[in-house]
Amino acid sequence: MVGCALLWSTAGVVTRHLDSAGGFELTFWRSLGCIAFVLVWLLAVRGRGWLASITASGRAGLVSGAMWSVMFTCFMIALTLTTVAKTLVVMAIAPLLTALLARLVLGERIAPRTWAAIAGAGAGIVWMVFDELGNQDGRLTGMLIAACVPLASAINLVTLKRSQTRVDLIPAVLIGALISAVVMLPFMFPMQATGRDILLLTTLGAYQLGLPCVVMIIAARHLSPQEVSLLTLLEVVFGPLWAWLGAGERPADATLWGGGLILAALVANEALAPRRS
Repeated sequence: MVGCALLWSTAGVVTRHLDSAGGFELTFWRSLGCIAFVLVWLLAVRGRGWLASITASGRAGLVSGAMWSVMFTCFMIALTLTTVAKTLVVMAIAPLLTALLARLVLGERIAPRTWAAIAGAGAGIVWMVFDELGNQDGRLTGMLIAACVPLASAINLVTLKRSQTRVDLIPAVLIGALISAVVMLPFMFPMQATGRDILLLTTLGAYQLGLPCVVMIIAARHLSPQEVSLLTLLEVVFGPLWAWLGAGERPADATLWGGGLILAALVANEALAPRRS
């Protein structure tokens, strides 16, 4: 899961090097790259049975795929309507929503250390972006759209935990990317992306969306939904560091302190967990 967060966090630094691609185009080409990666994965693992694996995922695959498409799409749309800071703060509620939904649907008991980690990680994100929260360039619509991301993430993680002992939900990533690409298609014209942009974005879709989403599904077999959701917050910590190294954007002091608090909360949660064979 740490590796997944590392890969997810590279989106910002790559998009800093685009020539002219806009938000809807970015989502479309990333989704297209994700489709290509997951197709290759399924062909390599399932061979001629790759299509059957998609239909075998059944209703759980459709639910998970729909949630992937919401996450792929709403995050980028939210960024066009409100600030990154406000988007990140809204997304910080993902572990809390996941914990509550896992308790209601799966009956999982949430350990006190996990509640403390959720609170600590959320506080760290607020600390990171506190100075920007007062900006008036973000609108309520953008924050409402951003709220779809943690909600979809919580539903997706609980669906994975509930269903993946019976079906393989890796094809759901393909379903989600297909839905996202189809939804974005009417909004990407007139196209502004250069050939270089398309190459960067499709490559990004393969290693920054396809690969980590597939690996996350495998990792989720061994972790609780709330643990997975907490560890995905590392994306918020790693993202500014990639931008610092790859685009010369030095993080503010608040970003460093807030990121440190998030890391401390996650490390404490794992260190205090009972050892399992």
